[in-house]
Amino acid sequence: MDESRIKRLLEPFRLNLDSRQLGQIKTYLDLLLRWNRAVNLTAIREPDQIVTRHFGESMYLKGFRQLRGTLLDVGSGAGFPGLAMKIAEPGLHAVLLEPVGKKRAFLKEIVRGCCLDQVEVLGERIDQFCAGRRVAADIITARAVGGFGRVLSSAVGCLAPEDGELCLWLTRREAAALSKKHGSLMEKFQWRTPIPIPLSHEREIWCGAAVPRETSGANGNRPT
Repeated sequence: MDESRIKRLLEPFRLNLDSRQLGQIKTYLDLLLRWNRAVNLTAIREPDQIVTRHFGESMYLKGFRQLRGTLLDVGSGAGFPGLAMKIAEPGLHAVLLEPVGKKRAFLKEIVRGCCLDQVEVLGERIDQFCAGRRVAADIITARAVGGFGRVLSSAVGCLAPEDGELCLWLTRREAAALSKKHGSLMEKFQWRTPIPIPLSHEREIWCGAAVPRETSGANGNRPT
């Protein structure tokens, strides 16, 4: 796939990417398709859909939130959204948490192939990472992870006290299930209005700042 096609496919996401960034996406896509034959990185196999569903949806947040400082990506897998966001905003310091060794190897290959700096690829889970280090992440991201409860409980203590936000890529059904199963944890965040994702009727981005402990539970703004 050439860079002009990548640019056209990403038009619905209103991204202002230069030729270097488009080239990095092309390199990323080529490596992903090659590695995916041996390592289960994504169930989406069609290149056009990978560009829109993975790159476009991951990078879309840039139009709604300033991306700066430290990004902590939980359960990075094939690198979405964290590594794609790093391409969209090169100044980010990205910390990618991925417990599966083969997936970490892939992420490191992308970092090398795309000539990215300020990227750490670690094998820890978020609870281990936050318990062992005093890190103030400016943004914590999670998409298609199995343990959203762990993410919610750990992110509270890992976010920067000013402007730090947890951002979750969710379907409406997933958001409703989170509210039902982890309502008390959801109430620890002040959630903004969900961001509808282009080309989808179900997928949204939920962003929330940690509520100060003395007021936690009083915001009432969580999925229903």
